[in-house]
Amino acid sequence: MTSQNIRVGIVGASPDRGWAARAHIPALRALPGYEITAVGTSRRASAQEAARRFDVPHAFTDARELAEHPEVDLVAVTVKVPMHDELVRAALDAGKHVYCEWPLARTTAEAEELARLARDAGVRHAVGLQSRFSPALRYARDLVADGYVGRVTSVNVYSARGKGGTGEIPPWWAYTFDPVNAAGALEVGAGHTLDALEFLAGEISELSASLAVQRTEYTVQNTGEAITATTPDQIAVTATLAGGATAVVHVHDAKVSDARTRIEIAGTEGDLAVLSSGPAASQGVQIGELAVHGRGSRLPIPDRYLWAPEAARDVEIVNVAQFYARLADDIRTGTDHTPDFDQGVHVHRLLDAVRESAGTGRRRPVTAPARSTPA
Repeated sequence: MTSQNIRVGIVGASPDRGWAARAHIPALRALPGYEITAVGTSRRASAQEAARRFDVPHAFTDARELAEHPEVDLVAVTVKVPMHDELVRAALDAGKHVYCEWPLARTTAEAEELARLARDAGVRHAVGLQSRFSPALRYARDLVADGYVGRVTSVNVYSARGKGGTGEIPPWWAYTFDPVNAAGALEVGAGHTLDALEFLAGEISELSASLAVQRTEYTVQNTGEAITATTPDQIAVTATLAGGATAVVHVHDAKVSDARTRIEIAGTEGDLAVLSSGPAASQGVQIGELAVHGRGSRLPIPDRYLWAPEAARDVEIVNVAQFYARLADDIRTGTDHTPDFDQGVHVHRLLDAVRESAGTGRRRPVTAPARSTPA
């Protein structure tokens, strides 16, 4: 890098909606040491409007041109999953660091190839498993590691999302109900949730699972178009963790009311719970405010677990901001605090085990990740 700041080009920076505008851009603008220098969308008008609205000097419709620009050090890929492979490759070909939103790819084979290419490129690569940077989740993880509950005996996870609960969906959700696009409740909801479980309580060594599509019909808002859902909206997993504890996980979409996340960790000396609350409680463990409860009371989260600036502490922004702050450390100093593409491959393999178990009715072993879980 020739600039003191890490210069970021964001692919998928729609000026009107999307995760980049909601989380990535406000997080990066609030953090010292970062500068957004380029935005890219598929249409010239929207790219130029995004550059104007977000006060960014360069606008692109070609992701390869964005990645190759000399004023871009880090490429953030925040578009639909089927496009991840091509866009991440463009960043790696340009020799740039890359942050790709989760899921990393449509398939495990694609993810494995991206991880290989990233290692060969010698750049920093990160995948957006941002629940790991929730202050509550990190505090709970340290409590477990320090013996707060004694030896962990069981973990119960319930994660219900409100997505589709009314039966009407915005048009940009329609693609998520087709499994070929790898963006449904299994890939997104269960992917984030199983990663959070392993981050808290240890790796899954084997599992059994069942999948179901309980709600098959949705209507697109404004147009009235009927959408048939073929991707699972109910994911049930029973697992054994590496330390011997039993874990039971239920993830589902289309919860009509009271959608929320609750993680209960029981041990030989007590219990711990991580509970969602607030306006984003229905969006899953990776987004929204989480609280920690232990032995009958809410535990205040120490200040050291919240390092994002005040301007980046909105409920949808804070985990992404904390992720980017640690990614900056990794880029500048060579530390290893953020989940990389190898961790993404591991979560893809977890989901493969879920699918295979559900399809065969058999319990499946799970291969340990290529590296230890980052701090």
